[in-house]
Amino acid sequence: MYKIIFSDFDGTLTYKESLSPVFFDLLSFLERRNIPLVIVTGRSLSWGHFLLTHFPYLKDIIVEGGGAIVSRRGSFITEECLVSQSDVLRLAEFSKELTKAFPQTKLSADSFGRKTDRAIELHDLQEGVLFEHIEEFMQNHQINFSTSNVHLNFWCGEVSKYLAVEHYLKRQLPVADECVFFGDSLNDQAMFKSFKNSVGVSNISTILDRLVYKPTTILQGEENIGPFGVLNYLKQKFP
Repeated sequence: MYKIIFSDFDGTLTYKESLSPVFFDLLSFLERRNIPLVIVTGRSLSWGHFLLTHFPYLKDIIVEGGGAIVSRRGSFITEECLVSQSDVLRLAEFSKELTKAFPQTKLSADSFGRKTDRAIELHDLQEGVLFEHIEEFMQNHQINFSTSNVHLNFWCGEVSKYLAVEHYLKRQLPVADECVFFGDSLNDQAMFKSFKNSVGVSNISTILDRLVYKPTTILQGEENIGPFGVLNYLKQKFP
């Protein structure tokens, strides 16, 4: 059975954009069975620190869409950056150019805590033209970008959730086929494409027709939204 549980965060482990009691139930379920949970999220390094600090069972968090890994070993929290320093510096310079070219566009509140990527809140973007112009601006500057449930993330270099998970597994005993990934958003496609055991919680239905690569298993019904679906699926696998 699965030796490591990998999961997206927003929309997969959160419910209505918040942590709910079922998230704590999920952690307790996995802790009783001694199965590690590694969150794979587009959220910032600072969020990685927060999650490790407040939830002792979590030991490793892959953040910024695969740009870095935050780990807790005893009382110490370490960061492993998976992006070159030159790309980190190039991203910082581009971010200044972006805000200068689009002064009405603000970086997300957590961008100050980011290192390998930056983010713009989707609800801050106007519909239509502005969004398209920003994407065109990024393409012209050879900047990579993707959207999650909450952000337009952008970065330099080769970064994806799957590459980070692959890097992470090199230092672990399990191989990918002994693990499972849960997700629900567009930026989970690298995992859906390359991970044998992938599960989409039922709210993935809102973007399913936009996915080029779909999860192996797609949950159905209101009872399998977000963290409810993750816990229900794992209860079937670990009765």
